[in-house]
Amino acid sequence: MAEKMRNMFSRDLARPTICQKCSGILVYRGIGEYQCEECGGVEYDDYGKVRNYLEHHRGANVAEISSATDVSHKSIREMIKENRFEVIESRGGFLRCESCGIEIKSGRMCHKCEEAYHRKVEEQARKERQQGLSGYELEMGDKGSKRYKRER
Repeated sequence: MAEKMRNMFSRDLARPTICQKCSGILVYRGIGEYQCEECGGVEYDDYGKVRNYLEHHRGANVAEISSATDVSHKSIREMIKENRFEVIESRGGFLRCESCGIEIKSGRMCHKCEEAYHRKVEEQARKERQQGLSGYELEMGDKGSKRYKRER
């Protein structure tokens, strides 16, 4: 379990763990913010840095955000694909649906393609469930108990 959690966080954005002021342990407080147990200092992970910048600079583009926060373009694009942020109207064309190619504001797929994808997954799950149940026939025993056996 601990290894699984370590692997999950190792793929994520840069997270501070040690306070730069006093070398104390930073505790996660939410929305990309970490607070030192020792001195109470506050630091931010990549998401927190970008979020704070956008609160004061609405409509900034990826290049502006990256140069102001030292967060890579790739990390910012991943945050947009994870629906953490949304591209505003005047800055369209940044993201495209991975299925049909139309412009989108956030995520990986447009609403129509996402619905179609989920319908396809649900239908596949139904087929797999039916296949798991087929091939067996019900046979009643002497005492009325149910028994299953494979058809041959």
